[in-house]
Parts: sequence; C-alpha cells; structure tokens
Amino acid sequence: MKIILTGAGGRLGAALVREYREKFEVTGFDHAQLDLANLDRVRDRLGATEFDVLINAAAFTNVDLCEKEPEQAFRINAEAPRVLAEICRDKNAKLIHFSTDYVFDGEKGEPYVEEDEARPISVYGQSKSEGEEKVLAMHDRHLVVRVSWVFGPDRPSFVDAMIKRAREEEHIEAIADKFSAPTYTGDIAKMLPRFFDVEGGILHFANAGECTWQEYAQFGLDCCRSLGIRLKAKAVGAIKLKEMKNWVARRPVYSVLSTAKYIALTGTTPRNWRDAVGEYLKDFYFPK
Repeated sequence: MKIILTGAGGRLGAALVREYREKFEVTGFDHAQLDLANLDRVRDRLGATEFDVLINAAAFTNVDLCEKEPEQAFRINAEAPRVLAEICRDKNAKLIHFSTDYVFDGEKGEPYVEEDEARPISVYGQSKSEGEEKVLAMHDRHLVVRVSWVFGPDRPSFVDAMIKRAREEEHIEAIADKFSAPTYTGDIAKMLPRFFDVEGGILHFANAGECTWQEYAQFGLDCCRSLGIRLKAKAVGAIKLKEMKNWVARRPVYSVLSTAKYIALTGTTPRNWRDAVGEYLKDFYFPK
C-alpha cells in the first residue's frame, strides 16, 4: 500500500511516519516540502503522484493566530482539504483528514458523538468545520478523524510545557474549568490502519476519560516525581478560563469526544489517558 502523508514534520504526522514506514510504502511531506497554503503546488505535486491513501495531518493550529489571519486559516484548514479530497477522488484513493474537538461550542456538557452538530466558536474551529464538510462532500469514502489535546514526542505539547515550567518555577497554574481528553499520537498511529479500507464519514478518537488542564498538568508532575525527575513546583494551581485575558479566540469549555462509535466498530476501548501519558513520559523522558 502506498501512503502519502502531509504534515509529516508535525507532532502527529511524525508519529504516523514512524509507525508506518516499515509496514507500508510511505512518502511524507513536511511544511517546507509541501505548503498547503499553496494550492497550485499541492495540485501539481500530489496530482503527479500515485498512492492508495492520503493522510492529512497538516493544519493551521494556532488558535489565536487564526483569529488574526482568518484568510490563511480557511485556506489551509478548509480549501486545502477540499483540494486534497478532489485529488483523491480523481485517483480513486482514500483521504483520511484529521480534525478537532474545537468544531464544537462546548455547551453540551457531555461527550460529543459524531452526529452532533458542529457549532464552532472560533475562526480555527470554523475553518476546521468547513474543511470537514468539504472533504465529506467530495466522496463518501473519505474519512474525518476528530482528535483532542494531542500529545507525543515529536513536538512539545501542553504537558511538556507544564513540566518545563515546573522544572524552572516554584509556582505554576493551569485552567481548572475546561474539559477534554488527551490523545497520544502513538495510539492514533496504531489504531488508524484498520480504517484504511472501510467506508468514510466521521470518527472520534481520544484516550478514555476526561480531565481539566489542571488535572492533566498535575498528573504529569506526579509522573515525573515517580520517575525521579527533579521539579521545583510540586502542585499545579487552579485558574479559570475567563482569566486568560491574553487569549484572542474563544475555546469550548467542554469538548470531550465520545469514542462509542470507535468501540462499536473495533471491539476495543482506547486506554485511559493517564496510562497513555504515563507511558509517554517514561519512554521519552527516559529513553532506553
């Protein structure tokens, strides 16, 4: 099987390349090699390439910058996926396009299922939601995979940033009234191939459970201490979402993704986010 992977230099894309390069014929493009903002270049480069599956792990993900550069956000997060979907349709290839929990407004108060209406409250969420629509409208074989709070070894994420701060500062804080679920890039990479040959649509995937950023950060610190990592901060203080005055974009308060559909399709339940975070910290802060 020939796989093309866009966003290969990012946190998720790099994990996918690492997982698949020994199993499939994989060609990865990072931002420098294929800028999704250049739609003509995308058409020329990918239109001349033969493949069976195209995985799009590239996106404009800076939530606040999207508010300041909406045209760029929609070009990369909505128009580029449309072009990718069109190329795949013409080649009778499958597109797997990654999206986000930020397509929801966070008002539901319980885990979101795939059938829930997308009601984004930021330019980032709006652009990602539009990208989903364009992908799914192009071909019923294409698949949109929504994930949340993605972490992994290839680029620092929230938990890495909090650990870094805890090493340097005695007092650190994190938001205690915003809920979702961390999702490990390694777990995404392992589960995805079972969907290479199935019908398209929308699929939610995240590690099991839910937490606030404060709980997530505190668990990360607790893991570090159990591993013998010296930290200056022992506890993560609580702050409220409304206190983040420097943020430009609104964020959904509760954006936990239900994985009931994934469980029904596969017969397996994603492991708890604590298990995934604990493994990540152990394996990549203390490589064998």
